[in-house]
Amino acid sequence: MMSDPLVLAGLGFAAMFVLMALHVPIGIAMGVVGAAGFASIVGVDPALSLLASEPASVFTNLDLAVIPMFLLMGSLAAAAGLASDVYKLAYAFIGHRRGGLALATIGGCGGFGAVCGSAIATTATFGRVALPEMLQRGYSPALAAGAVASGGTLGIIVPPSSIMVIYAILGEQFIVHLFMAAIVPAIMAVSFYMIAAMIYVHYIDRDAGPAGPRVPWPERWQVIKSNWGVLFLGTVVLGGIYTGIFTVNEAAAVGVTIALMFAVGRGKLDWSGFLKVLAEASATTLMIYVMIIGASLFSYFMSVAHAPERMIEGVAALNLSGPLVIVILLVIYLILGAIFDEVAAIVVTLPFVLPLIKHFGYDLVWWGIINVTIVEIAMISPPIGLNVFVVHGMRKDISLGTIYRGIVPFLCADIVRLILLVAFPGLALYTLQLLK
Repeated sequence: MMSDPLVLAGLGFAAMFVLMALHVPIGIAMGVVGAAGFASIVGVDPALSLLASEPASVFTNLDLAVIPMFLLMGSLAAAAGLASDVYKLAYAFIGHRRGGLALATIGGCGGFGAVCGSAIATTATFGRVALPEMLQRGYSPALAAGAVASGGTLGIIVPPSSIMVIYAILGEQFIVHLFMAAIVPAIMAVSFYMIAAMIYVHYIDRDAGPAGPRVPWPERWQVIKSNWGVLFLGTVVLGGIYTGIFTVNEAAAVGVTIALMFAVGRGKLDWSGFLKVLAEASATTLMIYVMIIGASLFSYFMSVAHAPERMIEGVAALNLSGPLVIVILLVIYLILGAIFDEVAAIVVTLPFVLPLIKHFGYDLVWWGIINVTIVEIAMISPPIGLNVFVVHGMRKDISLGTIYRGIVPFLCADIVRLILLVAFPGLALYTLQLLK
């Protein structure tokens, strides 16, 4: 019985979660279980060979090299003060409306997401930039904190996004296709959040977001002139990718160079600050690489145990329809995304989920967008929601209950957006279809 590969797969999956519960890093837990399970089925020597070859393959993968570059670009952009730039730009144009600072925060998070690519980093940055400003100008703590926590999730849906790169590589998809497909969903995400904020302050709590003074056009042009850096960086990186001038790797390298020039040119980065930025980006990169190596080892174990095939056979025996399977997967991701960070939630599940998606004939690029979207939603979903805890950690005086109340309108907007993307796959594939 114990020699049955499927039984070993089930025990391995349970062992992985036990190790995670014991606070073993996710990548290490997946790697240890994957290597041990592979050895128990195929043999110790092939497992040792895999332990040597798989890390070498990951560390020499040129496609994965874009991850540390994008992370470094985001850290340098934050150090250069580009998050403040994009916030000032957004406020100059929409800050005069009721709830204008919340709208500016959402727009700023979307803009900064284009040069950052991390939900938690975007949340933490705007928690420093926008949250004090809103509270000082009389915004309710619920709306202020909710706008920051929710807006921060835009960091992973607005391309370029590190999580999209990881999905593209593990799912064997073209990275630029993921970025292209994310354009319409990203515009929807920003727009729906803004609509949710406007509905909230106009019809639910009129005292939550007082209107500010209108910025005259001459002053708006001055704001554009003095805060053009983030527009330039985003235009060069994204424009270079979409027009084919740069490969994704080249665009990331150019973005790092430009962000570094802004940080140094503005006097925001000394030698110690530069080392701190490098250390921050390196630590995050190493964590992601370890998770990818662990996921690869675990995938080999699941493959030799024939777990994906057996799972597909089990689903087929239940006569479940494709749409019902998608709904079940979305519920599972909501739970996992509330517990794990966005990288872990996707990396842990791909060995099982992708075969199912292929079996039911769904487009893997479409599923990549849905996958990122549902994990993004999970980051603000009760009872956990990592972004909620990031905001609470920065402002202990704002209770978790208050933050959860603040994210309700944005969570409703997320659910509507997710339903539309699932019901109408063409929304996520529209930009790709234009290229054909």
